Amino acid sequence: MGKIALITGATSGIGEGCARRFARGGYNLIITGRNTGKLEILKKELEAEGTEVLALAFDVRNREAAKKAVDYIPDAWRNIDVLINNAGLARGLEPEYEGDFEDWDQMIDTNIKGLLTMTRLIVPGMIKRNHGHIINIGSVAGDAAYAGGNVYCATKAAVKAISDGLRIDVAHTKVRVTNVKPGLVETNFSNVRFHGDNARADQVYRGITPLNGDDVADVAYYAASAPEHVQIAEVLVLATHQANGTVIHRD
Repeated sequence: MGKIALITGATSGIGEGCARRFARGGYNLIITGRNTGKLEILKKELEAEGTEVLALAFDVRNREAAKKAVDYIPDAWRNIDVLINNAGLARGLEPEYEGDFEDWDQMIDTNIKGLLTMTRLIVPGMIKRNHGHIINIGSVAGDAAYAGGNVYCATKAAVKAISDGLRIDVAHTKVRVTNVKPGLVETNFSNVRFHGDNARADQVYRGITPLNGDDVADVAYYAASAPEHVQIAEVLVLATHQANGTVIHRD
């Protein structure tokens, strides 16, 4: 049935951008997310454009639900070419000594353990077929901590280490591993971080033209489209007026 990409957190932001970009590139899609309504809307839109779509509603933090969803995948959809581990979030911007335990759990369970769960469930099939590509959405935050970023930065540093470790583990195969590390991306990311405080979220992007989900999706698609002997191991992609995780020029 042609090339297949599985994208977690596909209902908004970078995940939705990846779904639309890979659909334009001729991939059929397995899209996952927690919001059944948004999944169905995206599925119908993409199918209307000629893409075959399988929608699986579950939270990557729930390992049993993830296993059941993957077990549900029909045989015709099992030869997954690209896994995009995109599901992730930031919660809070407090000093570490004032952090919220539930925020920490949600970030660690989603950004690290959820990514590991999907990797464990999907990559063995790639190894067996000696073909596949894992694209993990990391962050510039994984390169160095910033004020208030503590646990979120730690989770994205873990994404880098996990990506590097997996690349070593699959080096004897044709399976490729890419870590895409965006800087400021204007999605609902900051709204989630600040628990729905739109005014505070808007300040994150004040005075700068940030990246958007489609920009990051283009990078992911480029990595997946490289010749089979080329492995784009890591990409740091920033807005033009952002130098790193902390240096940002604002007009």
